Amino acid sequence: METKSEYREMSIGQIAAVIQLDWVKVNFAAQPYLEAMHSMESARDMYGHDSGQSVILYFLNNARQWTGETAREVKAELKRRAK
Repeated sequence: METKSEYREMSIGQIAAVIQLDWVKVNFAAQPYLEAMHSMESARDMYGHDSGQSVILYFLNNARQWTGETAREVKAELKRRAK
């Protein structure tokens, strides 16, 4: 799997692919935000009328059940980008 520094180089869409591989049974509430993230390059992108930042934050809010080392590292990177 990727390392923390490699997550910094990835687009949001690439990070979404990592999440999809690691989180086998994605929470139903997080799923729509994860799907939206697949089409995003950065937190500055828009998804419909929603900012990329809000999509990321909504995903994080609904991804509390996703745990483990990859989850911790990816969530930290997403939080950093959503600031």
